Amino acid sequence: MQRTPHIIRRSSGRICSAVLWLSFTLLIVSSGCVRRRMMVRTSPPGATVSVDNQVIGVSPAATPFVYYGTREFRIEADGYQTETIRRKFKPPWYQWPCVDFFAETLWPGELRDERIIDVTLVPKTTVSQEEVLARAESLRGQSSAGLVTAPRQ
Repeated sequence: MQRTPHIIRRSSGRICSAVLWLSFTLLIVSSGCVRRRMMVRTSPPGATVSVDNQVIGVSPAATPFVYYGTREFRIEADGYQTETIRRKFKPPWYQWPCVDFFAETLWPGELRDERIIDVTLVPKTTVSQEEVLARAESLRGQSSAGLVTAPRQ
């Protein structure tokens, strides 16, 4: 029966522990992450953009986000109608429960989830003074006759 020298057994144990330590270090350093970002672009650019009542900037404006779900976007610009848009962001497959653990901790790289909302702004229409006066006269006549009209939508 031949015996392995004591020195060889000790050095192979050191090599094994060094390999394990290096593998663990690489796993931690190369852990994955998911970057989520939403961007609002308007035509014409330069509108103030708010997401969930928080101003994020002037279009084109972008901001990171953490949670999926319904978001409310408000776009305001001088001379244009204010737009309010509600969008539901559904999570991609790598953000499903249980799968997200591997995507955010073990995936060897970066995953990007970028949502883009394009909005075309509509110019404000101004009503002439004659139209306003004609509508007022019509309402005055209806009220004196006892007619009740539903409010304009």
